[in-house]
Amino acid sequence: LDNSPMRLTFLGTAAADAFPEAFCSCDNCARARGLGGPSLRRRSAALIDDDLLIDLGPDIHTACHAFGLSLAQVRDCIQTHPHSDHLDAAHLLSRSAEYGTRGTPLMGFHASAQTLQRLAWAVARDFEPGSILDPENAQRLNVRFNTVAPHTPFAAGRYRVTGFPANHDPAMGSLLYAVEADGQALFYGTDTAALAEEVWQGFRRLGLTFDAVVLDHTYGPTQEGEGHLCAREVSEYVVRMRAEGLLRPGGRVFATHIAHEGNPPHPELSAWAAAHGYEAAYDGLVV
Repeated sequence: LDNSPMRLTFLGTAAADAFPEAFCSCDNCARARGLGGPSLRRRSAALIDDDLLIDLGPDIHTACHAFGLSLAQVRDCIQTHPHSDHLDAAHLLSRSAEYGTRGTPLMGFHASAQTLQRLAWAVARDFEPGSILDPENAQRLNVRFNTVAPHTPFAAGRYRVTGFPANHDPAMGSLLYAVEADGQALFYGTDTAALAEEVWQGFRRLGLTFDAVVLDHTYGPTQEGEGHLCAREVSEYVVRMRAEGLLRPGGRVFATHIAHEGNPPHPELSAWAAAHGYEAAYDGLVV
């Protein structure tokens, strides 16, 4: 077994409209532009080691350019949901041999049935032969599609992955994911509002504890959550996770999916998070 630490790279840490929002002149956006660096956020996606992608998001190319990364070794992608800030269907076309891409391995694409149906609709606009759900077309795209059922572990390469229902547009089958490998475990929890009790019960039933937890942080310290988590809820979850033993010794909690409306630029948000027991992730952060 490879007992080296699981490596998590944040490719993007913003909510749907990025941060700063390109069309916005609010104080948070203006200050983020001036500060640059960690205050500039792409839309959320993440990479585990170099072979497991979380969300086939619209900004993954620019993130790889900025941070000197390659996705050529990605063998699996776990998709949270099909909203456009998390899923750019064109990436399935661009990584195929028919678009000139060479050397990419077959990729397992794991998502809810609803997400796969929405993805099939999106790809059909640009992919002449028809549905990606046709095995022949999936082969042409160099992809193997896997339907994920909540609370049911599945294999994604060397990783054991379990999906949990997100409290976010349930018609789209939105999922949160626990990822385990070599005795280590990560929970990636965005997009979601308040976690349902069945998620907490699922952690206990499956005996899950985590080295790292990543949580939705769309709304800031002075806001209430609505369809997404806010800073106050994240801080409360940190307390609950530690109290229930869900965080292992030295376990860390990170905020992602950070929106410009109520979250200040990174230095201020980082200080607020540190005072409340967690950390504000930023684009390019490697854990």
